[in-house]
Amino acid sequence: MNLDDIKDILELVREHDLAEFELERDGLKVRIRKAGREYVLAGTAPAAAPVAAPVAAPAPAPVPAAAVVVDEGVPLAVIKAPIVGTLYRSAEPGAKPFVEVGTAVTKGQVLCIIEAMKLMNEIECECDGEIAAVYVENGQPVQFGDRLFAVKVG
Repeated sequence: MNLDDIKDILELVREHDLAEFELERDGLKVRIRKAGREYVLAGTAPAAAPVAAPVAAPAPAPVPAAAVVVDEGVPLAVIKAPIVGTLYRSAEPGAKPFVEVGTAVTKGQVLCIIEAMKLMNEIECECDGEIAAVYVENGQPVQFGDRLFAVKVG
């Protein structure tokens, strides 16, 4: 099973709004379970084949944003990590970050890059607004579902 297969499975799960999905193929077992608004992806490999990293959700697809309301009544979209990997806030070392607190953003704009299994995955904004918070610093590891950014929806 490769990354494209996992992407296809996740798309089908989202499309059909399944609460849980499990597949075992060639000794690899993948289970996707809906926890609230998020999907949790867990996988196990056959005992004979070592696994370098846990199975994670694919990324080039934009991260779904979950709307919440903060104290002053401003709606926020919280952008979460769709995969496990290392977060990079800029395109190359020493370059200016893609966004900072206060940066105006548009839907589809790149917010950061997450490197997973030697692949660079651009994480895009799901809405128009302004960056209200940055939760992860450059070079930090992130887990699936970790908060990355908060965007004031506007």
